[in-house]
Amino acid sequence: MTNNNQGIFLVIALMLYVNISFAQKVSEINFYDNIAPIIYKNCTPCHQPNKSAPFSLIKYEDVVKRAKFIGRVTQSRYMPPFPADRKFQSYLNERGLTVGEITTIKLWIEGGMLEGSEKPVVDSGRSSVPQSNVGSLQSSVFSLQEKVPDLVLKINKPYQILGENIEDFRFFSLPSNTKKDEYIEAIGFTAGNKKLVHHSRLMVDTTNNIREIDGLSETDLKVYEFQKTTLKDEFLYGWVPGNDKISFPKGTGIKLNANSDFILNMHYAPSPVIETDQSEILLFFAKQKVEREVKNFTLRENDISNKPFLIKSGEKPTFYIAKKIEKSISLISVLPHAHLIGKTFRAFVVTPDGEVVNLVKIDNWDFNWQMTYQFKKLLKIPAGSTFIVEASYDNSAENPENPNIPPKDIGYGWGTKDEMLNLVLYYLDYKEGDERIEQSH
Repeated sequence: MTNNNQGIFLVIALMLYVNISFAQKVSEINFYDNIAPIIYKNCTPCHQPNKSAPFSLIKYEDVVKRAKFIGRVTQSRYMPPFPADRKFQSYLNERGLTVGEITTIKLWIEGGMLEGSEKPVVDSGRSSVPQSNVGSLQSSVFSLQEKVPDLVLKINKPYQILGENIEDFRFFSLPSNTKKDEYIEAIGFTAGNKKLVHHSRLMVDTTNNIREIDGLSETDLKVYEFQKTTLKDEFLYGWVPGNDKISFPKGTGIKLNANSDFILNMHYAPSPVIETDQSEILLFFAKQKVEREVKNFTLRENDISNKPFLIKSGEKPTFYIAKKIEKSISLISVLPHAHLIGKTFRAFVVTPDGEVVNLVKIDNWDFNWQMTYQFKKLLKIPAGSTFIVEASYDNSAENPENPNIPPKDIGYGWGTKDEMLNLVLYYLDYKEGDERIEQSH
């Protein structure tokens, strides 16, 4: 390190130390006043019962038990995971710690992990949250305070995952049995087996003719017949570890026709022992009049301009999509999707006036952490705009995530060792003033 660099480093370190020292003495840093707001906002949304993380971080005892681990993963910025570049675009559900927050956690651990005093609590009906943290939690996704779902649909009976160390793809039919049309204002998913549920995809069928596929594999003949059925919605919602429920703007929702069936496509990870799963979907219905219908569309492999979608052994290709839209829309969110050998993902829009609207940019693709990115405000996309997607892949032996050593040609498929290129978008038909609408959890 040069003398100049050393000097700069010492100045920055001194500034941080002085700021922290003036703001608060290290000896006063405690869980309830200083650490809980950081944990609740950035960690607890996943680290709680029935969510994707393997352990809870709700109580002081939960956090102090893993404090040194938390210190390591926050200092390395491994946690909280948020793959998208927050300088490219900002999101309603983004997570990430500031230098000050990381330093506060570090000093708390070094100072003996003081508990502090728990303040009077606010009773939400199902959970209690320290009064001193209510302000930060109101704007967080601390879902212990969420509303009770209007409809919970669970896989009809526990599905037995065979312990044969192979991936398992299954389709389950979950009849809604609703008596009237409803509008869905939010959708969530709870993995019954957090260790083995890899991801899920939710579809809607209004024909009631394919309920017999319940529990069948993707290779079953009845599933092939199902794939010929015209679905009301081929992609209502997708869940992967890290993806929370999606909430739509007030006065909007996805129409659910009476007595529709939900088709749940489940992907189970390989297991050496027999286990079971009984996952469930959570549906929240609009209580007030819905004036506008939420819609979605997916940019996919068939839309790429440099076909075929084939990643040959040893190659590192980039695929491109350019899709023009004919009407103005208001974007709610985007969900990028690829598999193991994905490396980067970028999506943006070029308007007819040449303006660039950034959507999402991921420089280090992580198959095990995929999210729906919900914008802070609705994004206006004018008629005549072009969606641009760029996704790169690495099918070389140097890629540690390559499932095949030596590498093999990889094409489209639903299996983990296959590949995909998707961008799923929720949107509304544009209405004047949409771009000023702020979204909320």
